[in-house]
Amino acid sequence: MVVPAVVLDDVLAARELLRGVARRTPLEGSRPLSEAVGGPVHLKCENLQRAGSFKIRGAYTRIARLPAHERALGVVAASAGNHAQGVALAASLLGAAATVVMPVGAAIPKVEATRAYGAEVVLAGTTVDEALDVARERAAATGASLIHPFDHQDVVAGQGTLGLEVLEQCPDVRTLLVCTGGGGLLAGTAVAVKALRPDVRVVGVQAAAAAAWPGSLRAGRPVALPRMATMADGIAVGRPGEVPFGLVRDLVDEVVTVQEATLSRALLLCLERAKLVVEPAGAAAVAALLEDPGRYEPPVVAVLSGGNVDPLLMVRVLRHGLAVAGRYLAVRVRLLDRAGSLAGVLQEVAATGASVLEVEHVRTDSRLSVDEVEAVVRLETRGAEHAEEVVARLRAAGHVVERA
Repeated sequence: MVVPAVVLDDVLAARELLRGVARRTPLEGSRPLSEAVGGPVHLKCENLQRAGSFKIRGAYTRIARLPAHERALGVVAASAGNHAQGVALAASLLGAAATVVMPVGAAIPKVEATRAYGAEVVLAGTTVDEALDVARERAAATGASLIHPFDHQDVVAGQGTLGLEVLEQCPDVRTLLVCTGGGGLLAGTAVAVKALRPDVRVVGVQAAAAAAWPGSLRAGRPVALPRMATMADGIAVGRPGEVPFGLVRDLVDEVVTVQEATLSRALLLCLERAKLVVEPAGAAAVAALLEDPGRYEPPVVAVLSGGNVDPLLMVRVLRHGLAVAGRYLAVRVRLLDRAGSLAGVLQEVAATGASVLEVEHVRTDSRLSVDEVEAVVRLETRGAEHAEEVVARLRAAGHVVERA
């Protein structure tokens, strides 16, 4: 019989270590998601955790369990942002020097926050996996302890304390949705939940453009992805961890994937309806509910794993989410190049109640006749149905209209 890498007693012990360190984050209801699912849906708000994500749970547990002489040599980690901040904060609380390797191009707010917690930041590599190679080299050269973001028993046990809280806060939970990258949070949560409530369905969620778990589970071992491209940098991990793999394989009921467009919609829903700032990776569980709400038996708990989002990325993602929801509309309208033509288009738009954001005139296009001009009109609408109404009205008025 194979002994699991992490068991319930490990998670319970980690909870004792984390008392007074990790916050017991709130569980918030979501009316729009509950209506879609047909039963209660709750959001586990780890975006409100210290350092902005669940990562403090595992990082603190790992560093706190280092022997004193090893902790004195410092710690080193690699992360795109959330683990970086969790390690930096945990190390400062425990009096250990910390160095964090972050990919070149990591979000500036995450880099600055990591430094503000007292860690030295080294920018290297273009992915978390490449940064991790550099961190391993630095650990070997300095004697510092590598604090892996997910591939260690103590880290998994620490993350599992979230599962204990979910069961206490929502005793009748039937389905638990957890975003996953390397698998530390998913594995730890599954250990806790399945030991105490084996009837609860535990589902991992990955971005489809960075989904290493489905193929790895089919292969029966961790398999590296050849490439990744997702806005959800917090779960953009090319290869599952060895320690989480066996636990996820044995305990997790299913791993699903979600599209980039749905991640944008999920982020928008969290901000507009729940008044919660969540990063794209942190909204993956909500995205799963949006894509297939009938798949999950309520009561459902969806984990919002983090809220550390670059404001510039937030703006881009929200615009994308609005476009996906049909609340941005861009149309090309071909007009005769004469006074009043554009005014007529704008009058039709105004009659629909849409708001004009931007107008661009195009005169130098080979598709246009010498007496024609094309107007690209960007609008804000109330949704997909309203956008269709705008297009239909312009066409009814005799205009040649194409979506831009």
